[in-house]
Amino acid sequence: MLNNQDHFSLNLNVRGLKKSATLAINDLSNELIRQNKNIYRLGLGQSPFPVPPVVVEALRQNAHQKDYLPVQGLRELREAVAEYHSKNDGTINSLDGVLIGPGSKELMFLLQISYYGDLVVPTPCWVSYSPQAQIIGRRVVRIPTDYKHGWRLQPEMFQQLCEEDPGRPRLVILNYPGNPDGGTYSADTLKELAEIARKYDVIILSDEIYGKLCHKGEHISIARYYPEGTIISSGLSKWCGAGGWRLGTFMFPSSLMWLQDAMSSVGSETFTSTSAPIQHAAVRAFKGGVTIERYLAHSRRILSKLGNWCAQKLESSGARVTKPTGGFYLFPDFFPISEKLSTHGITTSNQLYEKSLNEIGVAFLPGSEFGRPKTELTARLAYVDFDGARALAASEQVPLDHELDDDFIHTYCYNTVTAISKLCEWLDAM
Repeated sequence: MLNNQDHFSLNLNVRGLKKSATLAINDLSNELIRQNKNIYRLGLGQSPFPVPPVVVEALRQNAHQKDYLPVQGLRELREAVAEYHSKNDGTINSLDGVLIGPGSKELMFLLQISYYGDLVVPTPCWVSYSPQAQIIGRRVVRIPTDYKHGWRLQPEMFQQLCEEDPGRPRLVILNYPGNPDGGTYSADTLKELAEIARKYDVIILSDEIYGKLCHKGEHISIARYYPEGTIISSGLSKWCGAGGWRLGTFMFPSSLMWLQDAMSSVGSETFTSTSAPIQHAAVRAFKGGVTIERYLAHSRRILSKLGNWCAQKLESSGARVTKPTGGFYLFPDFFPISEKLSTHGITTSNQLYEKSLNEIGVAFLPGSEFGRPKTELTARLAYVDFDGARALAASEQVPLDHELDDDFIHTYCYNTVTAISKLCEWLDAM
């Protein structure tokens, strides 16, 4: 029989660890909906769009696949992933450098297990980078960014960190387009960051899970400028709408094959191999083609229009918002109206989130969950509460060389538009 003291037997790295914030807000939203409460779900960052039909058909045709596959992944899939990155990133890749896993999240965890060094993350950052390091017992170094610089890591800040201890092993995670901010890096900034990483022999994990959702379709990888020290992380969850399929990919350069070998060994003792039917179907996804490119073009057009509309609406209520350039997130800063908020008992991002959820039913995540100070009035809004299949079907009736108008998003992205409108009306009424 367990007693109240049993929690003291937990690994010290795990004690106090909470459920991932993005999953927790989704569970809470679902529970409130079950209680017949009207909740607008801007918390979980899940693609609103369906998996492309051609990829679904590939899964259907491979449902009979039942064998254990190599821990590194299906050969045909590794070939497709290597070709995908060669085509999109301007680098020369080999199938030997590809590692397939049950989600990029799992691969990131194995990377931190396998590589002994500090984890360096610019903040705000995705909610699971630091907790994974905590579980393993790695040192985490957070580099704060700011609204002025679009929540992007600046080269001088990176240089300063490396100068403090030049020989220290470091793993830096760059996520772009970014979660939680929807921003990305210019080619010039990536070149400067690459030069610093090369000088100090830093390994970069380039988290490009939203790369194909760069709104203008012009994503640039830092691997183009620092191929020998960059691992590219991608998968099916965001650009292919297949989060629940759990398939992630890592692309290693030949100089880091020792690290890939170590991760494969750990993978062989943990997840063994990734689902066979899903790997076979993923070959079709990574091979792309006209059908998938049209799917992506319509997806990006909808997200760009909706994201910019939401940003403008929030700005009109006093928030500072960096315009989104990719993905489906906004990271508004409510500092300009902090005095007004404080008169209503809101002095932390968590209080802002709680009052919004309880008073108007708009669910989002506080900035503190993304490594920001508790008293900084920032928030992450995932503008994905709409029927993506219906929106895609409607977008396909509008030529791609035409912009979508406000009527489109009011009609086909109704829940998100209503949620942002309710949030702004609530703020204006304070």
